[in-house]
Amino acid sequence: MTLYEHFEQTIAMVLSGVIAVIIVISLARLIHTVFVVFFVETFNPLDHGVFQTVFGMIMTLLIAMEFKHSILKVAMRRDSIIQVKTVVLIAIIAMGRKLVILDPETSPAKVASIAGATLALGIVHRLLREREDRLAQEEGESREG
Repeated sequence: MTLYEHFEQTIAMVLSGVIAVIIVISLARLIHTVFVVFFVETFNPLDHGVFQTVFGMIMTLLIAMEFKHSILKVAMRRDSIIQVKTVVLIAIIAMGRKLVILDPETSPAKVASIAGATLALGIVHRLLREREDRLAQEEGESREG
């Protein structure tokens, strides 16, 4: 392992630890919020604010866990760098979270811009997947021939 690869692995492990702490704290806050909403306050499942808060927190946890997983792949040397496809997937999840927590009074232009960005990310993901599939198929054909 080169000096830079060792440095990269060390940074990835430190980032992974920091994100793990953030995930645990966020999970504790989510549990506390759900407990308060269900048992202390009168829970109204139709209340948009409650829905936004709880599902926004859940989506944030999912994003953090996916981000940590991608960093762990670097730390375990399964991938040498963060893969673009993983970053695009995390961005798609983040955009989904943004749509979930939008205020009902959000302007249509802002909703359209978020939807457009999400669509663009989806197209990029599709193109990356098609490229990977094509490269895998070409590699398989070269082994056969």
